[in-house]
Amino acid sequence: MTSSDLADYLASETGSTKAEARKAIDLVFGAIGSACGRGEEVSVAGFGKFKVKDVAAREGRNPATGEAIRIAASRKLVFVPAKATKDRING
Repeated sequence: MTSSDLADYLASETGSTKAEARKAIDLVFGAIGSACGRGEEVSVAGFGKFKVKDVAAREGRNPATGEAIRIAASRKLVFVPAKATKDRING
């Protein structure tokens, strides 16, 4: 499902226009992105949590040459589904 598909679904379910639905979707994901950018955890009841995890620096290998390289520390966004979401996925 793309964001356009999501906007179509939201518009049809709420009786709003696709432009209004698209704006709402952009606002929600913008807010999630901003909060995670500040290192905050975003919890959506019954759906899951978005949180930022730190990944330590580590040694890696260049797949083309086999040469050892240093991979810098970074942060990554992680989604942890709620039990209700896991249950929907697994039937």
